[in-house]
Amino acid sequence: MDFYLNLINTIGIHTMLGLSAYLLLQTGQLSLAQAGFFAVGSYTAAILTVIFQWNIIPSVLVAMLVSGFLAFLVGFPALRVKGLMLVVATIAFSEFVRMFFYNLKWRVTRNGEEIGPDGTMGFAEIRYFSDNGWSNFEVTLFLWSFVILIMGVIWWSDQSRTGAVLRAVGEDELAASSVGINLTVVKVSAMTAGGFIAGISGGLYAHQVTSLDHHSFTVLLGTFAIAYPILGGLSNVFGTLVAVIFIQGLLVEGLRFLGDWRMILFGLLIVLAMNFKPLGLFDKQTMDLIKKAIRV
Repeated sequence: MDFYLNLINTIGIHTMLGLSAYLLLQTGQLSLAQAGFFAVGSYTAAILTVIFQWNIIPSVLVAMLVSGFLAFLVGFPALRVKGLMLVVATIAFSEFVRMFFYNLKWRVTRNGEEIGPDGTMGFAEIRYFSDNGWSNFEVTLFLWSFVILIMGVIWWSDQSRTGAVLRAVGEDELAASSVGINLTVVKVSAMTAGGFIAGISGGLYAHQVTSLDHHSFTVLLGTFAIAYPILGGLSNVFGTLVAVIFIQGLLVEGLRFLGDWRMILFGLLIVLAMNFKPLGLFDKQTMDLIKKAIRV
């Protein structure tokens, strides 16, 4: 049972990570910085609960604010580059963050035990849930309350003027600018919101896995982040959830016996999706068909 609960938690964390990239992709920004924001959220929340002994909720909220503020700062220089240059720039940012935590050593002694980030050895004393008697089921409910809240907020924004503005910028910046949309405000806002969500998912991830290592925040994580909404489609948040279930549930866990061959299947899946369903598996056409089927 614990295995399935942990898998459900992993799907929830990656869904939030995918949704953090979903907002950016709607504005036409292809960024791999989500791995960096995710790492910042992970270490921030873990340091607050382990070293400062904060409660999990304010720790995750502070992690959200720190990651969001960093995303806000990154958003402005990111506006100067587009396309492949933006990808390269955000990869460089994520690697800088990863190496920063790789070298971060902040050990304190409490109750005769050294705790805190230990540089190359990682951060291995994140035991908030177990120390406070949380069961795996309670952790799952807690984590998914954030997932449902974030999905609900983004779904609501998709139905409102906010979603229309994001999509307008992503489809044609010149046309959007000509009708009075401030491109700088929209793009930086999307980057900041993405940072907020990645920070939350990172903070929850740290307490789910109980141990952090710089290998957890590689470019592959950033690739997964943008792959989920690309595969699921940018017309609704549920496509991202389905893509995460497919990739994490089937490819990563269900086909574990294939070893590294799973990554080849992952790459092939993205290539096929971009050729046959360039707008995602759950694009507007597919959603219209689903709605008609439900009405019947």
